[in-house]
Amino acid sequence: MLPAPLTGLLASTPPGVDEALELTDGLDAVLTDGLARPGADGARALEDLAAATGSSPLAAPVREAVSSVGAGPVPAASLAALAGARTALTGAVHDALLGALDTALGRTRDEAGAPAAPSPEPAPELEGARSWLTELAVAGWRGVDRDLAAGADAALTPLLEDPSRRRLAVLLDGLGAELRAHCPLPGDQDPPARRWGDLWARAVLLAQDAFPAWPGAPAQEASGRLLPLGADVHQHPTAFQVQVHALLEPSDGGPVRLVRTSVSALKVDVLTRESVWGLLSEHTALLGALAEHRALDIEGMPLLDGGDLIWHDDRAHKGGPADRFAAARLHLAGAAAPAVPALERHPARIAEPVLLEGYAAKKTTKPALALELDLDGARLPVSLLRRPDSSSLDVRAAAGSGACIGLMRWDAGRWSVQMLGVAAKKDPADQTHTADWAMGPTDPKFATALRNSDPLGTLRERAGKLLRK
Repeated sequence: MLPAPLTGLLASTPPGVDEALELTDGLDAVLTDGLARPGADGARALEDLAAATGSSPLAAPVREAVSSVGAGPVPAASLAALAGARTALTGAVHDALLGALDTALGRTRDEAGAPAAPSPEPAPELEGARSWLTELAVAGWRGVDRDLAAGADAALTPLLEDPSRRRLAVLLDGLGAELRAHCPLPGDQDPPARRWGDLWARAVLLAQDAFPAWPGAPAQEASGRLLPLGADVHQHPTAFQVQVHALLEPSDGGPVRLVRTSVSALKVDVLTRESVWGLLSEHTALLGALAEHRALDIEGMPLLDGGDLIWHDDRAHKGGPADRFAAARLHLAGAAAPAVPALERHPARIAEPVLLEGYAAKKTTKPALALELDLDGARLPVSLLRRPDSSSLDVRAAAGSGACIGLMRWDAGRWSVQMLGVAAKKDPADQTHTADWAMGPTDPKFATALRNSDPLGTLRERAGKLLRK
């Protein structure tokens, strides 16, 4: 069933959200045409941005940045100010949406702590990233050609040598790949301006010397029983990550908490579907618990203020069987949620675990192959675009479900749910979860395909031969 406040959430948008997004769209239009030629509409959009931040600490740097656009070379400080203003706007939208969702779910959330202290030392490895991001902003998305898009590779090299800069490296790699795939843009094609604006602004801030390479020291060490709710699988041609959403029952008897933990690996684009899970084979405790639907006993696991466990497989041991739907029914409504770190405050980042039951899943034709959940007359779209191809949780399983554990998302101006696990409507004991293949495919067809053609095994064998030469 759907709680009444959640029904109201689906029917309205918090005040101010549309206006804030209109301001970010104005800046994105300027980035589309390029800071070298903002035009009359672009100049008005920049003035509106300066006015919107006029009573904030960003007022002076944003006003200076707006004055510098179109008047010669754009200083790096001006780009940082524009990126900061855009991030502040999307952060305000995030806060309004998440506040409304917490109210609807009756969920309590920790207060955010002080941000990590800025780094006092210059970081020369960031210079290449800042230079490339500046060139993108000046040229605009319509002015990016293949040579400029390929400039991401040179910026990546020094970043990959420092593990603490991995976030920025993966971000630049992904943005560069998207630009190479889409640029140069045909004259009649519009770029994904909001998405590229998001990626650009985040990268600009991560590339600042003063921005800490790591979001802060662990706030505490966590011990207790970890009950996985589901796994959100992220994948692109050069990276693979599994983010596990879970409930933590602290060993000291404290309140049950919502936490996340992530494990990731670099990859090549030939690794897809059932073969990618082998990249994470060193995390046997975590993957085993996901595949076998078990709890985990953790001891001394670092826990950041934002609710992220820094995973150490040697500090975890598989526990007994744990039904995820039973755990969600017992604990999810009253679990304490973590504060959101400053740079993570973005509408696209909202991913709040929920349990939904008693719905009717209905396929729709607009758009094609869409799926909606009918909850007492309220319609909640299912975010099928986020469904990983490395999972047995397919559209058929989703359409035949009567209960799901999912993540509430806000995309394209509306709420949706990303399914992490479903229970069949006809037989609730028949469950399908995104990480059921964590220790290998359970579907005989895919298991046979992996035995007959194992690209990861082939790559490792060839790499071993090269290393022996």
